[in-house]
Amino acid sequence: MRTDLQGASDANLVMAIARYHEDALAEVYRRHAGALFGLAKRVLWDAALAEEVVQEVFLRLWSSPERFDPDRGSLRSFLLAQTHGRAVDQLRSESSRRQREARDASTAATAGYDLEHEVFDLAVAEHVRDALVELPEGQRRAIELAYFGGHSYREVATMLGEPEGTVKSRIRAGLGKMHAQLAPVLGARGDE
Repeated sequence: MRTDLQGASDANLVMAIARYHEDALAEVYRRHAGALFGLAKRVLWDAALAEEVVQEVFLRLWSSPERFDPDRGSLRSFLLAQTHGRAVDQLRSESSRRQREARDASTAATAGYDLEHEVFDLAVAEHVRDALVELPEGQRRAIELAYFGGHSYREVATMLGEPEGTVKSRIRAGLGKMHAQLAPVLGARGDE
């Protein structure tokens, strides 16, 4: 490295970088890389990513030194601003990547819900319909309104014109009968 660059101002170093003097870039790196790395690491919490950001900032300085305007502030503040912006971009990119991977994993898990499971669920639904049809009218109607209609016990009682206790008893009795009929079917699923 040329010793005359060690005493040069940052503005003069940037002018030398514009003339493709690699030793001027090396001197700027020596002066400011530690501060840039510290900032990037504080933002990213990852040394490897912080190093990448610092390298990118210096590469940008090398390829576009004219972006630095000494009238607007010091080279260090310019480089720190560049580093902060790139680190935040990197952080957003990593966050988006993680969200995308999580979404893809969720989609894969949903896709993992294969044809066999779907067929089984359809079969269970058919067994539930069959078990429901076999119930006495009062029990069947109360269960349909409560579970398939989404109504509360009180609403079902009002709709059927029956006391709430009677509706609850019918639902409980009907569900007990359905459970007995569906236990063999549901037990097969639990064996997997």
